[in-house]
Amino acid sequence: MPIAIAIDGPAGAGKSTIARACAKQLSYIYVDTGALYRAIGLAAMRNNIEPIESPQVDELLSQIKVELSFNENNEQTVLLNGEDVSGLIRTPEAS
Repeated sequence: MPIAIAIDGPAGAGKSTIARACAKQLSYIYVDTGALYRAIGLAAMRNNIEPIESPQVDELLSQIKVELSFNENNEQTVLLNGEDVSGLIRTPEAS
């Protein structure tokens, strides 16, 4: 069974910073799971769906593809239907 480490806490607490440092120290892959949720939120925003509208979000999930990949600098990128949205999911509008 592969090893997985999850870090939970409030926004701005430094979870990502600690997770990246731990992953580097342990030679693990760092996966920003929050980026997955942000990409779904961006897709909802683009489709004029309020995130609290569960049935509409459920339907949207069957229509989108969210992927995590790594670029040539070994930095994680987030793809939404093939589009690199790594920067867009960090904007105030997407947050």
